[in-house]
Amino acid sequence: TTEQQRMKSSIEDAITGLLGTASTVPNSILIADLGCSYGSNALALVSTAVNAVLCNCMQHEQPLPEVCVLLNDLPGNDFNSVAKSIAEFKQSFESFPPIVINSGMVPGSFHARLFSRESLHLICSSTSLHWLSEAPEDLVKRRIPMYDCDDNLRRARSGLVLDAYSRQFRKDFTQFLTVRGKELVPGGRMVISLFGRCSDNPASMATHAWEILASSLNDMVSRGVLNKEKFESFYIPMYAPSDKELRMIIQDESSFLINNIEVHKPLSGIGEVVVTPKMIALAIRSAHEAIILEHFNCSAHIMDELVETLVGQLSSGGLNRQMQSFACLSLCSTM
Repeated sequence: TTEQQRMKSSIEDAITGLLGTASTVPNSILIADLGCSYGSNALALVSTAVNAVLCNCMQHEQPLPEVCVLLNDLPGNDFNSVAKSIAEFKQSFESFPPIVINSGMVPGSFHARLFSRESLHLICSSTSLHWLSEAPEDLVKRRIPMYDCDDNLRRARSGLVLDAYSRQFRKDFTQFLTVRGKELVPGGRMVISLFGRCSDNPASMATHAWEILASSLNDMVSRGVLNKEKFESFYIPMYAPSDKELRMIIQDESSFLINNIEVHKPLSGIGEVVVTPKMIALAIRSAHEAIILEHFNCSAHIMDELVETLVGQLSSGGLNRQMQSFACLSLCSTM
């Protein structure tokens, strides 16, 4: 993906920082991708990292270490597809000098411990960490909807809802940093990207990461396509932080030092003029279909209607709001 390509130089810099020009390198290097998903891009980040190890060692005449790549995602991920991709991944390095590449798949939530203490040298993650471990507890307990069907109530509660999401993200990301700090070797690197907000201005928070989707679901409720009670108990578990917010959490948790944070538009570099409402609607469906189907107990036919509703919302100005409000935050940090 474009975001994985954008992370390439940061991963290469991280490997240079790990290996440098030293005459001795570790006997083995462990690289983990958190939220690898499946398909053709599942091994893109670790492939970049392995290439960087090879190039650095060849350039500085260092002995090649054994490399182990570990691929993580939730247990429901299609790991069978990932396993098939691994064989092709290893074959792609056969033309290089002899290098031992081991691999493993690690199902589980990246909000919890996944790896042995001080075992990893490099952690990568692309567009995954904006997902929360759960819906904001305060909203669930008080039965406050993520997106109220009543316009006046929604406006009155918007600050409360966004604050609850912000606190849930702080809790989750702090936990993520703490457990990763235990798993990385001293001097280890982490390169991550996630969806974020372009501005710290509270006014920009009115358009949140889930607003277009929530608005479309609300429209379907108003037409009787979806159940209102189900909708009011539905919380999309994602949050888009600002770069300032992200920096504050990292500094407060204190396991990592920030080398660099970059902010850029999610679609920059791919020709925004060719991006259509239908493309964005299908991307939203792909990201959220599983949790929608599970919560509403609906059919794929309903998802087709959701796409059409999203297209309508995006075509009437929602696309510009999405493009202007959101960014990708790319971060490189070290122990």
